[in-house]
Amino acid sequence: MTWLITGGAGYIGAHVAKAMTGAGERVVVLDDLSTGIEERLPADVPLVRGSASDRGLLDRVLAEHAVTGVVHLAAKKQVGESVEKPLLYYRENVSGLGVLLEAVVAAGVKRFVLSSSAAVYGVPDAELIDEATPCAPINPYGETKLAGELLVRATGRAHGLTTACLRYFNVAGTAEPELSDTGVHNVVPMFFDRLTRGEAPRIFGDDYPTPDGTCVRDYIHVADLADAHLAVARELTGRAPGEDLTLNIGRGEGVSVRELAALVGEITGLPAEPVIEPRRPGDAAKAVASSARMAEELGWTARLGVRDMVESAWEGWRLHHPEARAR
Repeated sequence: MTWLITGGAGYIGAHVAKAMTGAGERVVVLDDLSTGIEERLPADVPLVRGSASDRGLLDRVLAEHAVTGVVHLAAKKQVGESVEKPLLYYRENVSGLGVLLEAVVAAGVKRFVLSSSAAVYGVPDAELIDEATPCAPINPYGETKLAGELLVRATGRAHGLTTACLRYFNVAGTAEPELSDTGVHNVVPMFFDRLTRGEAPRIFGDDYPTPDGTCVRDYIHVADLADAHLAVARELTGRAPGEDLTLNIGRGEGVSVRELAALVGEITGLPAEPVIEPRRPGDAAKAVASSARMAEELGWTARLGVRDMVESAWEGWRLHHPEARAR
C-alpha cells in the first residue's frame, strides 16, 4: 500500500504522516505549503508541492508513486472566513474534492479517507452526538464538509471505492514540539496567544445551560487523531468495495471552556482568569461525541486526556514563540 496524504505538511497532516510511516506504511505528501511546513515531515516522506485540485499534477503523482489509497486533509477550515467567502470554500472543499475524486477513479485507487468535521452536525440538542444525529450545518464550512461526505460516498458506491468520512471534534496538543499548531484559530493556542501577550483569555458567553455557564466541548489529542487515521486506513483494506465508514473521532468527554482556561493557567503558570465577552452566533452549548461506533467497528479508543493536550501544546508553543519562554 502507498498512501497519498493531501495537506500532509499541515498540523494534523504531519501527525498522520508520522503515525502512518511509523507503522510501516508508505506515504507521499501533496501540499501547496500555504499553511503547511515542509520541515514537519519525516525525512523519508516524499513531498510534492502543489494543489490537490490540480488534475494534471494528481494524475502524475498517483501514477509515479503507485498510490493505492488517499487520505484527504487539504481543505479550507476557518468558520468565520467561510461565512465571508462561501464561494472560496465551496470551490476548495467541494469542487476541488471532485477533481481529486475524478483523478482517483481514473487511476484505479480504491481506498479514500476524508477529513470531515463535527461542524456537519450544526447545533444539535443531544447529550452525546452519534453518527445518526441529524446533520444541519449552520455555516458554509460545515456545509462543504457535509457536501464532501455525500460526494465521497456516492463516488464510492458508483466506482467501487471503499471510503471513510472522519468527523473530528476539537483537536489539540502535539506529539512533538516541532509538529505543534502554529496558528491561533483553535481555542488552546488562542489562550496561549493572549497569555503570552499579557492579556486575559477570552470566553464567549457564560450564560449557557451548562454547569458553569460556558460552552462544553469534546477535545481529542492530535496524536490520537493521527492514530485513528492509521486504524481506519488499515480497516479499509478488509472492507468491501463501495462500503463506507462514517465515524466520530472524539473522546466522549466534555470539558467546559472555563475548565480549559483554568487548566491552561495551571500548566503555564500564568494568570488565566478569563474575560467574558458576548456569545458568538451559532455556538452550541454542548458538543460531545459518542465514540462508541469507533470502538465497536475498529476496537479503537483515544488514550490521551486534556492535560496531555495542554501540556504538549504549551511545550510546542514555547518552541515557536521565544517570548513565551521569557514569561
